[in-house]
Amino acid sequence: MRITRTAAGRSRRVAVLATTGLTASALLLSGCSSDDSDVDESSDANGKITLTVADFGQFGYKEAGLFAKYHELHPNITVKEDTTADEKVYYPKLLQQLNSGSGLADVQGLEVGRIKELVDTKADQFADLSEVVDADEFVSWKEKQATTADGKVIGAGTDIGPMSLCYNTELFKKAGLPTDRKEVAARISGGWEDYLELGEEFRKKAPAGTYFMDSASAMYNAVVSSHAKQYYDENGKAVYQDSPSVRQGWNLAAEAAGKKLTQGLAQFSDPWNAALRKSTMATVVCPAWMAGQISVNAGAANKGKWDITTAPGATAANWGGSFLGVPKTGKHVDEAAKLVKWLTAPEQQAAVFKAIGSFPSNKGAYELPDVKTATLPYFNDAPIGRIYADEAESIPETILGPKDAAIKDTISTQINNMEQRGTEPDDAWEAAVKSIDKVIG
Repeated sequence: MRITRTAAGRSRRVAVLATTGLTASALLLSGCSSDDSDVDESSDANGKITLTVADFGQFGYKEAGLFAKYHELHPNITVKEDTTADEKVYYPKLLQQLNSGSGLADVQGLEVGRIKELVDTKADQFADLSEVVDADEFVSWKEKQATTADGKVIGAGTDIGPMSLCYNTELFKKAGLPTDRKEVAARISGGWEDYLELGEEFRKKAPAGTYFMDSASAMYNAVVSSHAKQYYDENGKAVYQDSPSVRQGWNLAAEAAGKKLTQGLAQFSDPWNAALRKSTMATVVCPAWMAGQISVNAGAANKGKWDITTAPGATAANWGGSFLGVPKTGKHVDEAAKLVKWLTAPEQQAAVFKAIGSFPSNKGAYELPDVKTATLPYFNDAPIGRIYADEAESIPETILGPKDAAIKDTISTQINNMEQRGTEPDDAWEAAVKSIDKVIG
């Protein structure tokens, strides 16, 4: 599922990630646009219009200068963005607006963990983008996630989250582990079990006060994300209790917590940010967008101390990704659809990748220099363009369900309780099931 890519606090911070090997520097960007929109004053007598885009976290459009560029190409159109930092706040508001038929932006960001619910229950409130977006341009499974049974497309794909592993080479070296990315990849080639074995080896010689991983719940999400069947089956039935991927992820998380391999920090929290600055955790599972969080929060003092290698095992995984939808209630539906088409085209997705590291879902971007030859100087010039493109091509098509996000968040909370409170695995699982069943009915 997509994780809100913002640190706690008032400011939204991102990093310039992908480069052609020339430069990469961190940017500090703060502030979100006002909750007040100009929907009721979206056009004037001169034919000039304002299109509003509502989204969450960091979609990267302002950071990549795309709204300004669109205005240059279309002088009669001004694009204004209304960003909510936390998707968990954004989504209930979106549902309220859809239910009332008012307050919606011309373009709405849609999180992958919610897309199935929207496809099943709210598709008639979105414009059909099937004639606007060519599904064949995207990785094979992306547009299927936003498509109804009768072929209506309610969202155009933005980013995806192909998986890798970020690791602190300085801590690895102090613990007597290899630091070369190919050697590290070989050590975890057998899968997440190999990853935990490497963690036990790290713990034996690790510097005092350091941990092998930041969060067992993050590892859990990475494990589950590598499987096609996660929380629901093909018939829309919730099967999380019997899901092999959930069970594997849960057992590995319980093992990591029990063996004290994890620092037990909720990702993106203030303690997590501080741990990155202080270099107290050796590995972080890394969907494409995670590198930006690490580089910004670890800071300039830790540049060159991190590297990126392929994720454990041979099975590709995706964690995260979003869509852009066009509500039918908008005053400029045709213009909004054209904006969505442009924002999700290869060149624009490559620009966003260069600006904040969100990996494109449009395959055409993979051959553009800003993606194909992209490296990360902060991470020892890791060839992220190649790493993520190779991963993206083999990610399995996931079976989505309407309450994927709620199930994942509830299980993650209970894993955190195992780490932080010492809750026994059986008790934590029972609590998770009890909470989930209240949500899904």
